[in-house]
This record gives sequence, structure tokens and C-alpha cells, in this order.
Amino acid sequence: MADEKDGAAKVAELAKDIRIAMLTTMDSAGHHISRPMAQQEVEFDGDLWFFAERNSRKVAHVRANPEVGVTLSSNDTWISIEGEAEIVDDLAKKKDLWNQWVEAWFTDGPEDPNVVLIKINAHGAEYWDTPGGRVSSVISFVKAKVTGKAYDGGENERVDL
Repeated sequence: MADEKDGAAKVAELAKDIRIAMLTTMDSAGHHISRPMAQQEVEFDGDLWFFAERNSRKVAHVRANPEVGVTLSSNDTWISIEGEAEIVDDLAKKKDLWNQWVEAWFTDGPEDPNVVLIKINAHGAEYWDTPGGRVSSVISFVKAKVTGKAYDGGENERVDL
């Protein structure tokens, strides 16, 4: 397991340019439900923020069971975050995070009473980082095949946040 401070910094560095996440909640029947959500703060500090409709299924899921998973991915990075979600109805924070992309979904602005925030308080993360992306992965696969040595897919660590 990575050192907490260094590990959190590594997760922050890997997550900084990934805007779309998959938020996974659990419904009343115990099924995991995932949906794409746009991150609202890219300076990851252990918390993630998402906008949502107050009466949406995801908000109902969070209220019933706040333990959630968030997955972020890019061409060469995968991050799995687990944590506890809470519904936040704070106008100042909504205004702080508001942007043109959010407005495309919530046309009445941050003052709309149906707009809330989902804050994820991350407890831990696991990441897989393959510097160099697909080309590096293909070279590593070929090298493994030629040498008979197991594929080394890059860096993988578990981090407490």
C-alpha cells in the first residue's frame, strides 16, 4: 500500500484531467447502478463533487445507502474510489462550482431548488497507471510474449485517503 500523502498526491495527479466519472450507487434491491457524471472540481483533495436533481434515483440511492464507488479512466489510467456520499444543498457551493456545462443540464441555474450537490468523501482509492498509453502497453505485451516473462502492466497501488 502506498504512503498516504504520496498516494493521495499520485491519485490527485492521475485524476486531474479526467472530467467524466462513473458513479456507482446501490438501489433498494441491492443492485449496483452506475451512471456517467461530470466531476466539478478537478483539484482532487479526497472529495469529489457532482450536480444532481433532488428527486433523481441517484439522490434517493445515496440517501438510502451512502456508500458509493467512483471510477475514473483515461487512455492509460484507471482509478477506483470508494467513499461515502452526502447530499449537499448549499447555494454558495453550487455557485462556486457552477459552469456552462452544468447549465446545459440545469437551465434554471444554481438557485433552482431542484438542484443539489453530491459530495463524495473518499476513503480509499486504487489506481492502475500505464505511462505511455496503448503504445507502451503493446510493446510490453510483445516483450512478454518474446521473453516469456509476465506482462508488467505499469503501476498499481491501493491508497487510503
